[in-house]
Amino acid sequence: MTEPNESTVRVPHQPLGRLFLRFLKFGSLAWGGPVAQIAMIQHELVAEEKWVSPQHFNRVLAMYQVLPGPEAHELCVYFGMLARGRIGGILAGLGFMLPGFMLMMSLSWLYVRYGLQTTGTFATMFAVVQAAVAALIVRAVHRIGGHVLVDRWLWIIAIIATAAQLTGVHFAITLFAGGAAYVLAKQDRTSLATSLTVLCAVGVISWFAFNGFHLAGMGGAAVQQGQGEAQRSLWELFISGLKAGMLTFGGAYTVIPFLQEDAVADGAWMTNTQFLDGLALSGLLPAPLIIFATFVGYLGGEAEGAVMLTAGIFLPAFAFTLLAHDPLEKLVSEPRVREFLEGVTAGVVGLIAGTTIALMVVSLVNITTVIVFAVALATLFYFKSKLIIPLVVAGAAFAGFAVSFVSM
Repeated sequence: MTEPNESTVRVPHQPLGRLFLRFLKFGSLAWGGPVAQIAMIQHELVAEEKWVSPQHFNRVLAMYQVLPGPEAHELCVYFGMLARGRIGGILAGLGFMLPGFMLMMSLSWLYVRYGLQTTGTFATMFAVVQAAVAALIVRAVHRIGGHVLVDRWLWIIAIIATAAQLTGVHFAITLFAGGAAYVLAKQDRTSLATSLTVLCAVGVISWFAFNGFHLAGMGGAAVQQGQGEAQRSLWELFISGLKAGMLTFGGAYTVIPFLQEDAVADGAWMTNTQFLDGLALSGLLPAPLIIFATFVGYLGGEAEGAVMLTAGIFLPAFAFTLLAHDPLEKLVSEPRVREFLEGVTAGVVGLIAGTTIALMVVSLVNITTVIVFAVALATLFYFKSKLIIPLVVAGAAFAGFAVSFVSM
């Protein structure tokens, strides 16, 4: 069987209702993270129905992997736009995200309504599941880093960004410096790149000392005890989501440090423990992991807050495709722009690593959680099934359920 080329592909003209239902189906089957979701879309729309050629698909995917936002969702918007213009792109994107959003909204309501975090058996289950979630994030950092950190400069940027995240340096400084340093390095301006990285390292150490050698990202004492500030305004939640959505370079997991900083370290409307619970719940759902933002928004402003934060975080993924696909495709093909974004992405990997350390401090609190973490991490590295993430989360929940009876 020969592969389709650019002249033999054909995008079908589908009724809007059928197009929406088509991508709603994709959203309902979106298990296993971005790799499995992208493979599902590619198999049905490219390999089977030949909407575009494999070469065209690879070019589009490469662009969305450089730009911020969940790639699978952006691909759905792109294919919807091919079929029925911008309205088709909107319907396809909404169809893909709607199942996960509705399920996460329901789980968020149950979590808050029945106080699951503090209710006997459920509290123990969530405490154990948090260890498995920490393993999920560690595995994600390893996987993303394996694709992103391809030379020593990117490794240096990631390591400095990790330290910067732990010491409380603002992420905007970290990401801009990382992008600029990598452009200088790739342009053979090694002395300037070295000077910039040394300056950043010295700045991080000085900032750490200035703040009394206190690690950031843990939240204040009151926050850790579940005594966060009052709920946030809807506008604040929308801006928090929009900021995170604009900075998710490298996949859905990269949103974690930005939301954690707003919701726990600065905004204080939830604890690190609750943040991990939201990640655990998202691991059970057929949806991009980024849908845990709905949970974060719910704790910040109930149902309206969930809608606003989710809208903010998905808005860039819609806008990049619907309004600026062609100009962005040309822009990211420019060597210096791509190099800058590669440096930024390495910085984001470091931010995730720093946030992961902060979350592990919260989740690995006894021998049971350490064992669950180790078993979950080994399982995630060994098995490749697209259902491995929900299975690991469900297995940890079962282990927590058993522990709750042993400890009674």
